[in-house]
Amino acid sequence: MDSAPADMISHQLSRGGTIDITTIGRRTGLPRRIEIWFHNLGGDLYITGRPGFPRDWLANLRSNPHFTFHLKRGLRADLDAIAEEITDPPTREQVLRRILIESWNMPPPRVEGAIAKWVASAPLVRVEVPAPS
Repeated sequence: MDSAPADMISHQLSRGGTIDITTIGRRTGLPRRIEIWFHNLGGDLYITGRPGFPRDWLANLRSNPHFTFHLKRGLRADLDAIAEEITDPPTREQVLRRILIESWNMPPPRVEGAIAKWVASAPLVRVEVPAPS
């Protein structure tokens, strides 16, 4: 974890929003940094993306779930993190439904029409940011 004050980091994590993540390339072993959104649902952190196509970042996390979670909105901090891919369909549906409604403000009727596609093919990982040791 970065040296930024823990309360400031907690505040940033509570908001969700735009971050960067650095994964390790599964084939090259080189760091790969991208911009992405994260979501905080009741204290649990998630990263997802639109359904329909493969993601290198997800393939990299499947190969090595350890990555760097870069806060960059207001507070800048680089946090060690661990990803856990969510593959269980009922859990995926529950989490993705909340993200679509709570984070992306999608109207519930529209969610009902889209949720099957999201559950079938959207990337979804739960993120753990361990406390410093």
